[in-house]
Amino acid sequence: MCLALPVKVVELREGGLAIVDAGGVRKEVSVALVDDVSPGDYVIVHVGHALSRLDPDEAARTLELFASAGLAGMEPA
Repeated sequence: MCLALPVKVVELREGGLAIVDAGGVRKEVSVALVDDVSPGDYVIVHVGHALSRLDPDEAARTLELFASAGLAGMEPA
């Protein structure tokens, strides 16, 4: 089973990369597949690649659902 996670973009870097925050864990991912990504946006990430932008309200609902399922640290950033 594969899982794509909503994460918050905190910094854009050169070469189509960004730093994202997933429940306090920061990671560098590719945002080359998504147009017009800005810091503060939420994106869906799978295997190190942002696949699409996500509405902030939808991201919050999804992260709350993950947290209620016991996935600690997945509260909205």
